[in-house]
Amino acid sequence: MYKSFFKALLDWWLAFFAIFLLIPLFLIVAVLIIIDSAGPVFFIQERLGKNGDIFKVFKFRSMRGNQPLKTKKVAKLYENDPRITKVGRFIRKTSIDELPQLINILKGEMSFIGPRPPVTYFPKKFEDYSDFEKKRFQVKPGISGLAQVRCREVHDWDVNIPIDVEYVKNYSFTYDLKLFLSSLFFFFKTDNIYRKDDGNTGSELKDK
Repeated sequence: MYKSFFKALLDWWLAFFAIFLLIPLFLIVAVLIIIDSAGPVFFIQERLGKNGDIFKVFKFRSMRGNQPLKTKKVAKLYENDPRITKVGRFIRKTSIDELPQLINILKGEMSFIGPRPPVTYFPKKFEDYSDFEKKRFQVKPGISGLAQVRCREVHDWDVNIPIDVEYVKNYSFTYDLKLFLSSLFFFFKTDNIYRKDDGNTGSELKDK
């Protein structure tokens, strides 16, 4: 019952009330982004959702000169990356940049808890995932998930995907509640958000 109906209903109502309560914060962040740098308030990007369906994810823009849709190039960002704005650095560290995904929950595209949605082309296209890996797409993607709570996204997709599949096999109301509360704890935890700039190519830890 929870997996087939109650989770989606609970997600919708929680997102509705969260947006209502956070309207002042949304307005403040929007104004700060506009003042800080030229460009749109929101960062919008195509992602893979449940069953591999493509949807557009919403985030507050944290980089200079972001376009509404990014080109097919994976951002490789580090803590002192000059492309990140002053406001962007703060909202990324506090995960405030993720809050517009409450809109995706209202649209029925995401959940509070679930595997993070990858971009349509990285780490691979949907048809290139193995049958095992595609199990992570059996549920709606989440704002946070088991991999984020367990690893704070320090690891790469080859590590995160098995954790995502583990979540799909085991999730329940109590499991989601535990992950939700753990995610609130990590909301303001600022360590391990970026890779260390060791001169090697690496994808951004927070999946922008």
